Amino acid sequence: MKGRIVVGSRGSRLAMIQAESVVAQIREANPHIEVVVNKIITGGDRDRHIQLDHMSSIGVFIKELEEALLSGRIDLAVHSLKDMPTEIPPELALVAVTERLDPRDVLISGGQKLAELASGSRIGTGSLRRAVQLGICRPDLEVCNIRGNVDTRLRKVADGEFAGVILAAAAMQRLGWEEKISEYLPLDYFLPAVGQGALAIETRSDDKELAETAALLNHRPTWQNITAERAFLSALGGGCRAPIAALGTVNGSTLKLEGMVAEVRGKKVLRSSEEGSATTPQKLGEKLAQKLLAMGAAEFMAEAKKDENG
Repeated sequence: MKGRIVVGSRGSRLAMIQAESVVAQIREANPHIEVVVNKIITGGDRDRHIQLDHMSSIGVFIKELEEALLSGRIDLAVHSLKDMPTEIPPELALVAVTERLDPRDVLISGGQKLAELASGSRIGTGSLRRAVQLGICRPDLEVCNIRGNVDTRLRKVADGEFAGVILAAAAMQRLGWEEKISEYLPLDYFLPAVGQGALAIETRSDDKELAETAALLNHRPTWQNITAERAFLSALGGGCRAPIAALGTVNGSTLKLEGMVAEVRGKKVLRSSEEGSATTPQKLGEKLAQKLLAMGAAEFMAEAKKDENG
């Protein structure tokens, strides 16, 4: 058994809170092991001016963490699962996911709910998925691109630059800022990003001992949910800019998966769901993807790839 484990994390306040929550669980289960956190700056952290959906490659918040894993500088990486591409280098492995917090999106405003905002109000988001869903729900609002950590985004609302911003409920919960939430946005209109609300633990594939240690943190229902969601994303070919959303929900032995694909410019949206056994989440995700592709999502994906390639 290792005597020391080095955990890699992005350096933001939220990322460190997430990493420390994983570290605390490892220490509790293995009090004899020294666990330390190594802050790593990612490409997504360095470039705060480019819209995330326009960045040249996927995995902009995990690439440097994976490089640190591969080089041996860290033993384990903690990611927001929604930042992880569906394809992982063969030398690395996703070994566990923590219990998912509230997967919903939330509105942070001056206190108004989404329906109460004046027409023409400026709403900030760095997510094309959120922008599309907001445009469908309130087409009279001005959707604006925004970057920066949660503190920066909230400050722009407080300063009046934006009437509101849309963030992940889980982020606000982990920061202890739930009282700042103006509204939890309904899933009927705002389906979350794949994996939203869960944390991913990634290790080197050949480090079986550490994988076993991390596996003790794995939350099985969350694992089943996100496996279905990631299979859905992968089967759609979701490495491009297409706005895609999915949410799996385990109830006993049954898993329900809801999925959405939209045009890049948000004029058309396809949404459907499937139910199946919680023991075969991969199969369920692929089945829902094929269903949406047959409904016309293939055209949306082709459009997104074309748009991405200029």
